[in-house]
Amino acid sequence: MDWYPLYNSLRIAAISCALVFFAGIFAAYYVARLPRAVKGILDVILTLPMVLPPTVVGYFILLVFGAKRPLGIFLAQYGIKFVMTWYGGVLAAAVVAFPLMYRTARGAFESFDDTLAYSGQTLGLSNTYIFWHIRMPYCRQGILAGTVLAFARALGEYGATSMLIGYTPGRTATISTTVYQLWRTNDEAGAFFWVMVNLGISAVVLLIVNMLERRTKGGRA
Repeated sequence: MDWYPLYNSLRIAAISCALVFFAGIFAAYYVARLPRAVKGILDVILTLPMVLPPTVVGYFILLVFGAKRPLGIFLAQYGIKFVMTWYGGVLAAAVVAFPLMYRTARGAFESFDDTLAYSGQTLGLSNTYIFWHIRMPYCRQGILAGTVLAFARALGEYGATSMLIGYTPGRTATISTTVYQLWRTNDEAGAFFWVMVNLGISAVVLLIVNMLERRTKGGRA
């Protein structure tokens, strides 16, 4: 049994989730503080990957990072290539998963009681200290839920990933692309096996999200 698709999927999901975690928190924190009109425009831009078909997202990524595009040619001079490489899958998964992290984190930050931050400022605490020691712990359940959802979305990504990195056994294969390739070659038993693996991982992720939601509701109560 070749376990590379599982390893590669977990690797892509973990790295993209780490990138999305910091990028989503940064964007959510600053967008939540902007005027409503500006916030609405940025919301549309940052959330587009969540509503667009994944293949369309992959197409746009290729327009930017394709081997014949200016940025793709420039990066290739330094040995960085996102097309047909596993770390191209990280880019695709991060773009698709980002809106989930961003929207969830923004909702958590908007529910934060700003009087806590003002109280910290009167005590002479820096904004950095307030953010990491007051705001983040207060919003941790929502942020953790967003992180888990982003990980699950990155793990199950197919459309943008297949557009950007395709399917190469032992190099770019993921669980999703392996399911399609096995089904296309009439290997239904192999496709079913990887479907069950994905279902098992997805079930664990949903259990974690439900546990976080219960803890959030219990804490508010």
